[in-house]
Amino acid sequence: VQSDNNGMNGNGVHHVSVRAPVSVNPAKLKSHRQRWNVRPSEMSKKTLNPIRAIVDGMKLTPNPEKPMIALSIGDPTVFGNLPTDDTVLQAMKEAIDSHKYNGYAPSVGYQKSREAVSNFYSCPEAPLEGKDVILTSGCSQAIELAISVLCNPGDNILVPCPGFSLYKTLAVSMGIQVKHYNLLPEKSWEIDLQHLESLIDDKTACLIVNNPSNPCGSVFTKDHQHKILAVASRNCIPILADEIYGDMVFPGCDFQPLAPLSSDVPILSCGGLAKRWLVPGWRMGWILIHDRNDIFGTGIREGLVKLSQRILGPCTVVQGALESILNDTPPEFYQGTISFLKSNSEICFSELSTVPGLNPVMPTGAMYIMVGIEMEHFPDFQNDVEFTERLVTEQSVFCLPATAFEYPNFFRIVVTVPEEMMIEACIRIREFCARHYRPRSQDSHELDQ
Repeated sequence: VQSDNNGMNGNGVHHVSVRAPVSVNPAKLKSHRQRWNVRPSEMSKKTLNPIRAIVDGMKLTPNPEKPMIALSIGDPTVFGNLPTDDTVLQAMKEAIDSHKYNGYAPSVGYQKSREAVSNFYSCPEAPLEGKDVILTSGCSQAIELAISVLCNPGDNILVPCPGFSLYKTLAVSMGIQVKHYNLLPEKSWEIDLQHLESLIDDKTACLIVNNPSNPCGSVFTKDHQHKILAVASRNCIPILADEIYGDMVFPGCDFQPLAPLSSDVPILSCGGLAKRWLVPGWRMGWILIHDRNDIFGTGIREGLVKLSQRILGPCTVVQGALESILNDTPPEFYQGTISFLKSNSEICFSELSTVPGLNPVMPTGAMYIMVGIEMEHFPDFQNDVEFTERLVTEQSVFCLPATAFEYPNFFRIVVTVPEEMMIEACIRIREFCARHYRPRSQDSHELDQ
């Protein structure tokens, strides 16, 4: 009992504490740590972002005589030329002013917000209800939850090459092996289906399909997607469809979500507000559970709910605005963004396709263009990392070397920059290549003849 200063408790009664002698086991004493030894977890040590690893190792010292043009950042908001629509901002203001969204939401999101997403994406071939939607903190958390619920340590997943580096970052940290299947630049980055199928074994837990593609800017045809589904169906492999750039496709090209084309393959489709609505910092994503044949059953659904309870991810205020954002954003807003991206892509492709030693691949969607480097014509550089490093040093233009996407001798350009900056960047890249380009000896011999 706690006593006051005069040794008495609150009732004025003396309490005498009598302690029994403590016997000490010498063996237990030895088990006590003699010194501090706090170490990072294995998971943290296995977590590596390939882009950061490569960029942090580059010597990026811009030319002080030329203002820096960064074509490396996949954030459409950085230059201020692509603001979100006023209706999106108004929906957020109204959600804040309502005072309804200041508390905790269910871990999978408000039911009304989940239903807003299911209504927006539901179609007769792939119907959705609110229970089929898990709201997440951006598309990145959606991908993390999907991988976590489908895979165990020791399993493997199939990811595109080139492909978004987060898949590998997440999987390796969880003890999941990553197998890269090839995309074919000469076929507008379609999947090498034969190579894909050759990688499948009894430990393959998931196939990741990213369409439209980061970093390629490609959009698969319906016919190609049917062939992808046939591979997954033959081998009973579920698909994680990363469709964060869904509907961000150029005029004349159609985006076809994967799920409506599937007759039997179960699909976890990951998406979000980040890119199409130009608010990546708002961190609102989702998983759409497509499982018409009940192959996932209750287990995968319950697993996603349990995993979502680890962190209450999606912002409640954005959830409160979600129904208005999805339903009230005018078509002209989407069209304006897409027209701008297409125009910039055409400028970039047109300018760089006439530069000796470069081979850009014209995109049909998303926000990127991949450019091949004929390294044999640039003997000053050993690889794409050195090429892009010197491009910064000499011309103050930063493009991401595609080694960051497991795809050497290419670089990725983000096409969200203002048009005048895109034109200036292309002029500088041309100047840089002209300075370092060397014809091969056989080429010069042919020229002599």
